[in-house]
Amino acid sequence: MAMLPFRPAPFFDNKNAAFWNLQFAGWGGVFVLRSTSAIANQQPWDLLLVVLVQIITGFAISLVLSVIYGQLIKKSAFVTWSTTALVLATAVAVYAAIDAWLQGIYYSGIRETTFVQRMLALAYLDGTLLGAWSALYYAINFFLQVEEQADRLERLEAQATSAQLAMLRYQLNPHFLFNTLNSISTLVLLKQTEPANAMLTRLSAFLRHTLVSEPGSKVTVAQEVETLQLYLGIERMRFEERLRTEFHVEPEAANACLPSMLLQPLVENAIKYAVSPQEEGACITLSAQLVGRRLRIAVSDTGPGLRDNAARASVPSALAGVGRTVSTGVGLANIRDRLQQAYGEDHRFEIRNPPEGGFTVIIEIPHEAAERQAPPAQAKPPAADVVIAPRPEPRSIGNAA
Repeated sequence: MAMLPFRPAPFFDNKNAAFWNLQFAGWGGVFVLRSTSAIANQQPWDLLLVVLVQIITGFAISLVLSVIYGQLIKKSAFVTWSTTALVLATAVAVYAAIDAWLQGIYYSGIRETTFVQRMLALAYLDGTLLGAWSALYYAINFFLQVEEQADRLERLEAQATSAQLAMLRYQLNPHFLFNTLNSISTLVLLKQTEPANAMLTRLSAFLRHTLVSEPGSKVTVAQEVETLQLYLGIERMRFEERLRTEFHVEPEAANACLPSMLLQPLVENAIKYAVSPQEEGACITLSAQLVGRRLRIAVSDTGPGLRDNAARASVPSALAGVGRTVSTGVGLANIRDRLQQAYGEDHRFEIRNPPEGGFTVIIEIPHEAAERQAPPAQAKPPAADVVIAPRPEPRSIGNAA
């Protein structure tokens, strides 16, 4: 994955232009300050010419320093600071010598001072000026380096997260395909060609629908429910009336975003451990509602719930004690990892096993509304078991589902 270009603050978007803007602004400010001081002290107007030459001299010396500092900033700390001190001392001496020479010409016959005396007297003022310029130069460049490193680190973390989400998303496809193809193989062995062909057709439609979205992308709850309906259409070929579903989605929650294919493993898990082992089948219920500024989704079934303690020993360590057995360790662990990658600690993944039986998984994530779009001219009607329900009274997540 290619590294995205560094985008610094707008003022430093063009570092060359920013340097010249600061140069002219800084030295122009020094000229205004010295000129104002000379006028306030009732100095002759021709002294402003001397001040201008001094500022031009400082401007030129700072340009030389910028070239030298630009090379030193790439060196080790000891080389940078020791050489900077030596270069700065030399620059101050040159600047003070030029100032002393100018003042010697301007005040000739008025002040009886030697060149060395004038140079030493001006070295303090010129040293303060060039020292401040050098400190500002290093401060700005170190700031830009830190910002660039932070920007690169943030982008690397985002790329790592994106890669992790893609890996987790791609992990679902073989897991789902294995179970579905196994069912098709069973139908073929039983010579039930028509149901097998119908299941293959629905599988093709499901894969076309799910593979369109980018790994790590987000979809609305309504779109996720539509994907689940395609998946359940395949499973109903196997279980017929034994598989019953109920979807209760609030109107506000239908437009909320969540990672794509997040709920399919939960429904698949419910079919495997609730519908399949029971002769009468089971009912799978999905509800989505907004609780404050968070989206709460609950997937439950009327199956036998958790198995005995011996069966729990085969649950992956990340889910030990809180989930049912998972043959490949993909389903629940995958959802936990995807939520962690997408939301960090700002999410809740809770598993409940009510005493009366059944199994419930509750997910809470920050509410993120999708941009509303106009419905297509011939919108597909919702499935018969999907209910866009009025919003119920909020319940605490600590209450039984």
